[in-house]
Amino acid sequence: MTQAPGRRPQGKPYRRPQRDPVRILAFEALRAVGERDAYANLVLPGLLKKAEAEAVKKGGTFDRRDAALATELVYGTLRRQGTYDAVITACVDRPLREVDPPVLDVLALGAHQLLGTRIPAHAAVSASVELARVVLGDGRARFVNAVLRKIAANDLDGWLAQVAPPYDTDPEQHLAIVHSHPRWIVAAMWDALGGDRAGIEDLLAADNERPEVTLVARPGRSTPEEIAASLPPDSTEPGRWSPYALRLAEGGDPAAVEAVRDGLAGVQDEGSQLVAAALAAAPLDGPDARWLDVCAGPGGKAALLAALAAQRGALLVAAEKQPHRARLVSRALAGNPGPYQVVVADGTRPVWTPGSFDRVLVDVPCTGLGALRRRPEARWRRRAGDVAGFGPLQRGLLTEALRAVRVGGVVGYATCSPHAAETRAVVDDVMAGGHAPAAELLDARPLLPGVPALGDGPDLQLWPHVHGTDAMYLALLRRTG
Repeated sequence: MTQAPGRRPQGKPYRRPQRDPVRILAFEALRAVGERDAYANLVLPGLLKKAEAEAVKKGGTFDRRDAALATELVYGTLRRQGTYDAVITACVDRPLREVDPPVLDVLALGAHQLLGTRIPAHAAVSASVELARVVLGDGRARFVNAVLRKIAANDLDGWLAQVAPPYDTDPEQHLAIVHSHPRWIVAAMWDALGGDRAGIEDLLAADNERPEVTLVARPGRSTPEEIAASLPPDSTEPGRWSPYALRLAEGGDPAAVEAVRDGLAGVQDEGSQLVAAALAAAPLDGPDARWLDVCAGPGGKAALLAALAAQRGALLVAAEKQPHRARLVSRALAGNPGPYQVVVADGTRPVWTPGSFDRVLVDVPCTGLGALRRRPEARWRRRAGDVAGFGPLQRGLLTEALRAVRVGGVVGYATCSPHAAETRAVVDDVMAGGHAPAAELLDARPLLPGVPALGDGPDLQLWPHVHGTDAMYLALLRRTG
């Protein structure tokens, strides 16, 4: 008797798929990123707590190793998405746009386990197929199985030799596939670095590394040494450049640090700390009593500035346009030893009196290309046209910041992007445009003593591959008229 198509052979019992909480969690995180434009760093903590609660409810465990694997699967897959898409394309018989997104997520998770981890190939394929059976059904699981077995035939280097064009033929596309960045970002970063091949390869590779967890000890409330002394030996290292920084060992949980829970310290990249420190150290003529943070949310730089201002008896006004982000600023500043004020205000339509501040920080909204280590999904969401879209807002904010500061006062223009159109081009346009008060550029580099390779000046650029920080940009402008 002929077996009907699609039916199981007679006598072979159906085996229910095995539910793997780690891989199901990773799949759910990728779906949230893809379907809702969520950010992994915001979605993942909630999913981890949910998985732990469900495991306890069933009498099992979801321990640190499970959480670490889930985190690696999510972030690793997102970082290497461009590379894995190229490999998957070579293994399917249709354009990727015709493959259902949930299927692509399972394939990408499987590809990362095969090409980006030490998980044995047979285990990576088996676990991915079981995941597909749970979340996609048996029919599409067979498709996943077939594709992943093709991927397993080569290691990452072997696949890159097949799917990436030779560097001599098309250098930008070669780097885009090898280092998993959109081509336009490769081109923009390369221009910002000055065209050096070694530099661009180092930068793109650094974007794919897991960033360190760095704390900031808030002056007047705690010091890095005090925080380190309260933690187990060998669990921290001093910051590289910032006198307020403390780095946690790999796997360190900032939520477990008492100083963070009590608001004596925060989680903040050293690049952001250096921006605030440089603005606070800029030389002034005259009073130094009123400081302004124009785009203060969510409050990291504002908290450090407020602490530094308090040491001089100065007031910090922290302005944030979005009410929910202003609440985050208030939470970050709670307990500051000196005076501060949080206001809900749009920096392009200021509510303060012109010329009433001595120091002003304007950390403008931008493409975020300097923080791709932390938000790997951002590289796939941004488009080249987004850069121009931020331009008018950035110029408007800097113009109003210069109006807010008194003659002789200093404005710090900062952005977490090294893209030339978001950095020096904005500063040059505002200074030459005739709409903002007259200003002169100060050399910001001497204000960060000991920090090397800050550029040709007078502005400065930090880099992940050089400084181990986000790619923060800072220009300091003194109002002259």
